[in-house]
Amino acid sequence: MNRRLLLSAAVAVAATVAGGFTLLGRKPQAPASPADASDPVAALMQMQLPDLNGASHSLSGWKGQPMVVNFWATWCAPCVKEMPELDALQKKYPHIRFVGIGVDSAANMQKFVEKVQVSYPLWVIGAGAIDTLRKLGNPSGGLPFTIVFNADGGINRKILGEVQPDDLDKTLSGLKA
Repeated sequence: MNRRLLLSAAVAVAATVAGGFTLLGRKPQAPASPADASDPVAALMQMQLPDLNGASHSLSGWKGQPMVVNFWATWCAPCVKEMPELDALQKKYPHIRFVGIGVDSAANMQKFVEKVQVSYPLWVIGAGAIDTLRKLGNPSGGLPFTIVFNADGGINRKILGEVQPDDLDKTLSGLKA
């Protein structure tokens, strides 16, 4: 039994490392974004990102509303683990907009949501997101990475790594619509 557990853990680590190297080795495929590189938050708000059906969206459409923006990938174990917790918080706080932005391919994400469904929208930013993540204050470009925005568009909080549901719940309970 211990051998199976050890082998499973080794495979999971190898897959995560391979996914990370694949992600880092790709040329950035940045989505259309505004020319204002001096303000990465404004650039993020204006990015046109496709959902899993190919329809284009931007965070600017939710202007005036608090938001939770979660950058994730299908190959990222902590990302996958936190998704049901984020989904539960989204249901608890319907006045707060949640979106999962996949640092992955649309095809991988579509296969993933057949197994793990969430009630908040999933958009695709692709592998070119590492530079965007760094500009937003995530120097390593690591995942998961979550940004909580106030209704005025200002950053309330940045979370690098898996969210702690109780801690994020406290933050969200203080957000006003």
